[in-house]
Amino acid sequence: MDCLFWKTGTHYFLHLVFPVFIAYIFYRDQWKRTYLILLATMLVDLDHLFANPIFDPDRNSIGFHFLHSYYAIAVYFLLLFFKGNIRIVGIGLLLHMLTDYQDFNLWCH
Repeated sequence: MDCLFWKTGTHYFLHLVFPVFIAYIFYRDQWKRTYLILLATMLVDLDHLFANPIFDPDRNSIGFHFLHSYYAIAVYFLLLFFKGNIRIVGIGLLLHMLTDYQDFNLWCH
């Protein structure tokens, strides 16, 4: 299989499937709600709409889009120190940044 297959598969696994494990392992009593919150954090990609072109496979999202900036990532990290849904949002946003980081830096371009 080629690099693009594994890159795409890993990207969507980390965005759509891995959050199920996080939700079920750490928030078993409310895993469905937690999973939906984790999925909702993908709305952070709305900042791509302000870029031209909107999608560029050779562009690293981290540090380029304003909701993917290092300042934003620092705020997402601070969300981990809150309780409840805010912490879940922080987890989802950091997982999203990790997914975007590995997508660009660990695979073929």
